[in-house]
Amino acid sequence: MLEEMRIRSLGVIDDAVVELSPGFTAVTGETGAGKTMVVTSLGLLLGGRADPALVRIGAKAAVVEGRIALRPGSSAVLRAEEAGAELDEGTLLVSRTVSAEGRSRAFLGGRSVPVGVLAELADELVAVHGQTDQQGLLRPARQREALDRYAGDAVAGPLAKYAGAYRRLRAVAVELEELVTRARERSQEADLLRFGLDEIAGVEPLPGEDVELAAEAERLGHAEALASAAALAHSALAGNPEDPESVDGATLVAGAHRALESVRSHDPALAALAERIGEVAILLGDVAGELAGYADDLDADPLRLAAVEERRAALTALTRKYGEDITAVLAWAQESADRLTELDGDDDRIEQLTAERDGLRGELSVLAQELTDARTEAAARFAEAVTAELASLAMPHARVSFAVGQSEDPEGVEVGGRTVAYGPTGADEVELLLAPHPGAPARPIAKGASGGELSRVMLAVEVVFAGTDPVPTYLFDEVDAGVGGKAAVEIGRRLAKLAKSAQVVVVTHLPQVAAFADRQLLVEKTNDGSVTRSGVTVLEGEDRVRELSRMLAGQEDSETARAHAEELLATARADG
Repeated sequence: MLEEMRIRSLGVIDDAVVELSPGFTAVTGETGAGKTMVVTSLGLLLGGRADPALVRIGAKAAVVEGRIALRPGSSAVLRAEEAGAELDEGTLLVSRTVSAEGRSRAFLGGRSVPVGVLAELADELVAVHGQTDQQGLLRPARQREALDRYAGDAVAGPLAKYAGAYRRLRAVAVELEELVTRARERSQEADLLRFGLDEIAGVEPLPGEDVELAAEAERLGHAEALASAAALAHSALAGNPEDPESVDGATLVAGAHRALESVRSHDPALAALAERIGEVAILLGDVAGELAGYADDLDADPLRLAAVEERRAALTALTRKYGEDITAVLAWAQESADRLTELDGDDDRIEQLTAERDGLRGELSVLAQELTDARTEAAARFAEAVTAELASLAMPHARVSFAVGQSEDPEGVEVGGRTVAYGPTGADEVELLLAPHPGAPARPIAKGASGGELSRVMLAVEVVFAGTDPVPTYLFDEVDAGVGGKAAVEIGRRLAKLAKSAQVVVVTHLPQVAAFADRQLLVEKTNDGSVTRSGVTVLEGEDRVRELSRMLAGQEDSETARAHAEELLATARADG
């Protein structure tokens, strides 16, 4: 229950405190005095859109603070605690700030929270209804939502299953359409991949083969120069057997080693050098031996060179198309083989998706039929309850009914032996009908209800909801628009009855409604056009009679209006 709101720098309101009754609170005042700012303020507290245009001219920010009493253990308490809010003996402090630049901040129980948290709490705490909600009730989608809300679990259960199946069907349909639409493109892609894989398979390249063949071709192409250089190097190191007087490196090193061997025992440093020369001699011998073997093994076969160049040409043809080297070519082949497997499996995937689509359509048909049956049953009860409420709202002969039907669609699902259109909420088209008096045809309320009748139908709907899906607080913003006389009295009486089980706050211009309130708040401007803290006052006794007189006749001191106002209050007290 909302106990109190403080509003600062919002619209025409400079600084005002709104103290609400646990029962029925009526907010009245001259047109333009700022009554609607009460509704706007509550909307901000409940996570509504922050419009910087709401900030009072000259102010840096608008601030709305509220004190809300919560039921112990309620889901609202749990959600607030999850958000880190602290409660003071079951009371929750909520604050919303909107800067002139459009920035918005929300606080819950002293903790800064995302605005979305306030919106989550709103569903549990308050039902807000204004003239825009009346217009919303004219839309078939809102009428279906109202019926589903009334039906409760009977619709919510199958609707949740239906929604899941519907989402999956849409995903399957999108994937299936893409596969079928792109069949030609995929076929062309598969042909190109097969050609490339066949070309690579025909060459059978090995990893690193292009590098090895390049080295071999270089060696074979310079075989004579390599052999001559190896022979000269060998002769320089090991001597020339055909020239006994030639001096070679091995002989010279061996002589140096012998020279040091004879005296190495006299100086360790010289001994170390002798050791190193010995190592050089061994290294020279090894190199000389390898040079001799290199020359013997060198292949100068021109046929082998031709074969190598031919193989290199085949590999180059592949690298021009599929990769910068053979390693890249082989990687392309692996990726292409995987992609080809995927493409070749599309036909199987199409078959699987088609079967799943048909299965889902069958499942949706069953669930859509369940929804239709549940809605039809709930519609009869809902219409009967709303009709009964209208009788209490000066519409004793009016009857409300729901038309639950479907539209033929050859691409739809089967419901009741017909193939009908379907959507995310089922196959039903729900429309609220009103017959205002006996003999009048039942017509959609968008076409057959006046403003006053629409106000009462909406109030009747909300009263019915109060008995099936109650919330702690109901806020009505001029829900009595277009109503007067006896109908206005009945609306006031019905709101007072609703206030016995919930908190009801009504912004009204009708004295017949305000008279039934447990507390009446007057919103009035000062001479400078602003609403200050003292501009929202609780009316009692003579002050309340004066305000009701003003609302009745525009004259606070009219004896006739005063008498009528006192009569209204007496009637309301008698009903209470």
